[in-house]
Amino acid sequence: MTITTVSSREFNQDTSGAKKAAQHGPVFITDRGRPAHVLMTIEEYQKLTGHTQSIVELLAMPESDDIEFEIERAHIVPRPVDLS
Repeated sequence: MTITTVSSREFNQDTSGAKKAAQHGPVFITDRGRPAHVLMTIEEYQKLTGHTQSIVELLAMPESDDIEFEIERAHIVPRPVDLS
């Protein structure tokens, strides 16, 4: 893993270069010489946060055709209503 550091100005002038560098490790973006932001791939972010996909995200994926999802039918019991 390679750590890259760029200034805000460098980042603004070469965003695509920073995105390419993020494929190999985090990119620290500095403001006035101090680290202010970190650019990383979404995969790395998800590893760090432990974020797993929701059922909505899974169902939106084309390869999710093999997921079975059954909803139990609700049983509605009628009750008297007083409209007086």
